[in-house]
Amino acid sequence: MEYRKLTPAGLLSLGTRAPEVAERAWQVRWDGVADAAGTVLGALPDVLEFHTSGSTGPSRCWRRTREDAWREAGMLAEFVRRDAPEAVVSFAPPVHVYGALATLLLPARLGVPVWYRPGYIGGLPETGVRRAVVVATPWIFSLLLRHMDWVRSLEHVTVLYSSAMLPSDAAVFLREAGPGRAAVVELLGSTETGGVAVRRWSEGEPPAWTLFPDVEFAGDTGSGGDAAGTAVPLLIRSPRLAHLPGEPAPREWATGDLVEPVDARTFRLLGRTGRLVKINGQRINLDEAEHTLRARLDCADLALVPVNDPMIGEHVDLYLVPRAEARPAGADLAAVRAVLGARPRKTHVVPALSRSAMGKLQHLTTSHSPTGIPT
Repeated sequence: MEYRKLTPAGLLSLGTRAPEVAERAWQVRWDGVADAAGTVLGALPDVLEFHTSGSTGPSRCWRRTREDAWREAGMLAEFVRRDAPEAVVSFAPPVHVYGALATLLLPARLGVPVWYRPGYIGGLPETGVRRAVVVATPWIFSLLLRHMDWVRSLEHVTVLYSSAMLPSDAAVFLREAGPGRAAVVELLGSTETGGVAVRRWSEGEPPAWTLFPDVEFAGDTGSGGDAAGTAVPLLIRSPRLAHLPGEPAPREWATGDLVEPVDARTFRLLGRTGRLVKINGQRINLDEAEHTLRARLDCADLALVPVNDPMIGEHVDLYLVPRAEARPAGADLAAVRAVLGARPRKTHVVPALSRSAMGKLQHLTTSHSPTGIPT
């Protein structure tokens, strides 16, 4: 793959949504820039605009200042600086706030070169360095697993990740990379909030989440940790909250996550409130269930969609995309039942599922009517 060489100021002046920035491969060297802050703040507009994915409702435009973006990129740099990275290899599109921060601004904060590519077909760039940060999207772990020679050619790889739930390939990647060679730094946040919390792990079970340095618990979240096992909605205060056009930034934000606070700065994430359902009295995290089912079902893609049945209450429908070479068929209901503790209310075979660049389910494909399979 050919990486077009751009100057730092030239890259930033194009804007985050320009095809030259978001849809084509490029390389920028920040290692020779004497005044990275001046270059960034001089090239970016006063206000940056990002749009929600539309996965939980109509897409909306959220604004944040360039100074807030630069400060947040500085925090990202501190999360990975302990690994002494010498380059950034990014797959996160700059049209999203995570991509703008990690792809465009993180390398400037670190003072290292960056290679960006919009797809995952083909090899990885020859960076000439020994220690790198990979800015990942959900499918990048499978790409790294296909290119372990590239990974093992490095002394250390730090995978920075902020998207849907971490795929199971992440643990496989860490195991294959070997002790001391790789680490995953996960970020929890959204278009509306920017970064909220972080955790780092390289083996075993991932630790609890820690709030960003400038983020605090608000409301009942801060007091909920007094009782062990208390599940409360995650409400936060942050000076970096985005705002809608023509409106001030909110003082607090309910993230839509359900958490169990550990202390004043850390918590365990139980799941998205809209992705937690109770079936037969058992609470199920549908994101975790999806990842488990992907490893057990032979399909191209799948999704668990919460439903409210008038007779049985909370339940879930399974949407299944068969592989191209296979004829449509029902799911292995024994495997599904083992994961959910019950059969799905209904299984639908569909030609495709529409997902954002960051892996979020946007809407169900309607080009063909789904085939309902009684379960």
